Amino acid sequence: MSGQVSLDSPTLREFWRERHLCTLTTLRTDGSPHVVPVGATLDPDAGLLRVTASRTSAKIRHVLAGAPTVAVCQVDGARWCTVEGLAVVRDDPESVAEAVRRYAERYRAPRPNPERVVLEVTITRVLGSARLHA
Repeated sequence: MSGQVSLDSPTLREFWRERHLCTLTTLRTDGSPHVVPVGATLDPDAGLLRVTASRTSAKIRHVLAGAPTVAVCQVDGARWCTVEGLAVVRDDPESVAEAVRRYAERYRAPRPNPERVVLEVTITRVLGSARLHA
């Protein structure tokens, strides 16, 4: 049965190490959802999810405008997982470097971007398909 999944689940952790694109949902100022494809990395030990982006992107603007509630979802056939949480934008060199390192491990080295910032999501809930409950 699908439902809430623990960050300690080995199956969940493995799913988030595999290379899958995700969708990120942020909220516009009118409350409507803005959904975009992203690469995301899960740091279950820290209770964080990270997405890198340009500081001028809509997703970053939404969070900076006071809409920190976000959701990130990845799907692979019948397996799916949605991570919900509260996002902050980090632009300090250490946070950006850590996010880039994790992104490169999961996907590939990102292109250079002097405007890169990190959407750092403190995880509040993880939902997933039955296959992730092991």
